[in-house]
Amino acid sequence: MELFNHLMLGFSVALQPENIMFALIGAFLGTLIGSLPGLGPANGIAILIPLAFSLNLGADAALILLTSVYAGCMYGGRISSILLNIPGDEPAMMTCLDGYPMAKKGKAADALAISAIASFVGSFMAVIGLVLLAPLLAKFALRFGPAEYFALFILAFATLGGITGKNPMKTVFATCIGLMFSTVGIDMTTGIERFTFSNMHLYEGIDFIVIIVGLFAVSEMFIFLESHAGEGRPMIKVEKITLRAMDIVRVLPTTLRGSVLGFISGVLPGAGASLGSFISYTLEKKVIGNKGTFGDGDMRGVAAPEAGNNAASSGALVPMLTLGVPGSGTTAVLLAMLITLNITPGPLMFQQHADVVWGVIAALFVGNVMLLFMNIPLIGVFVKILSIPPKYLMPIVTMIAVVGIYSITNSTLDLYMMIGFGVLGYIFRKIEVPLVPIVLGTLLGPTMEVNLRNAMNLSAGDTSILWASPIAISIWAFAIIGLLTPVLLGPFLRKRMKKAAQNVA
Repeated sequence: MELFNHLMLGFSVALQPENIMFALIGAFLGTLIGSLPGLGPANGIAILIPLAFSLNLGADAALILLTSVYAGCMYGGRISSILLNIPGDEPAMMTCLDGYPMAKKGKAADALAISAIASFVGSFMAVIGLVLLAPLLAKFALRFGPAEYFALFILAFATLGGITGKNPMKTVFATCIGLMFSTVGIDMTTGIERFTFSNMHLYEGIDFIVIIVGLFAVSEMFIFLESHAGEGRPMIKVEKITLRAMDIVRVLPTTLRGSVLGFISGVLPGAGASLGSFISYTLEKKVIGNKGTFGDGDMRGVAAPEAGNNAASSGALVPMLTLGVPGSGTTAVLLAMLITLNITPGPLMFQQHADVVWGVIAALFVGNVMLLFMNIPLIGVFVKILSIPPKYLMPIVTMIAVVGIYSITNSTLDLYMMIGFGVLGYIFRKIEVPLVPIVLGTLLGPTMEVNLRNAMNLSAGDTSILWASPIAISIWAFAIIGLLTPVLLGPFLRKRMKKAAQNVA
């Protein structure tokens, strides 16, 4: 009954006319951004965060807009995968394996429709899982003290590379860079300046939004300039949908299995949508066996990864909302948005900001319905937009980011810093240093430091308090497993993912 009341509260927020409008706008923009190869949800949200602030949106409206963009990006990634054989983002890579062969057989519209339906089922089931699991996890997290929270941050950093990460040491290096950025400003405990170089603008630290937009949006522009993207590839013509009801029934078991696996992958910090897509596809291929035509245009080969990556994207919101630990790179960007709005994600968020939390959850239900009905009839619109060369679109995207940043801070120094972080992001991307750990280190560093100091004060400097409780011991154990897993299983999974990428090409 309590859960039902919470949902009713959420729908009372989500169904307000202005929030419905923001959900619709976010779903459309997200699908558009997701369909553009290389951008992805993290970049899309990073670009639109300044816009949300410049419009002076409330916390609920801003989060509904950005989570709708998040969901829309996961839908949109399939469009270029199926029509161009170019993944919109990494999770959409597995969709190319059967989506593009279907398109070459003249079934592009059917592949797009199947992927939209599978995305809807995956997201919808994951949001149901979010509703059921998040309050329970939040109540459990109320038992956490400073030592447990410190261990939790260690877990977040330990699992950040994910089991599909390329190089754990580069992830650790990027995390340390982020933690270094988090120390800039006035020490809240002692009042001492740290790394401000006597610049008053840095007394409050480096603005999260400047870092995020610089690392993601501006560096993406540099990548596009270098690659001279814009000539594009020949796009397959989209005919009419010829799907039958029996085709949908046929792929339904596949979609349900992919949804469950994807949600589990999303809840695990660091795993993310890429793992959900990969596992869903490979497991389904084994389940179907010789009865399927995977790799040659099997509808189930489209449904499985799409259900998996969309379920994982919603599942990644569970640890972010309940523990303040991002489950993916995109939720790390959303975490920055929450902190900037003076909302601290974690168990107390469900008590102090119940309307915001449940409003966002209800908006995910509404947004997924919008996306289903939007993606099938408007597919022609997205295809036309996708045909525009990125060399024309990317300058517009960058301009929006620059104007948004200046409208928030009214500081030319922030613009220079944004460009500086863009250059840093470009260099790191060239040497394959991940950017998300930098953002996460910057975000979680101050809170991690406060919890460490509080734990030391409670124990009079005795470090054993950090692993004294059963909860802390369990979290440290998971952190060690999360740190070792990429080292032990990483080469095997990278080999499988590389093989899949070669099949895509």
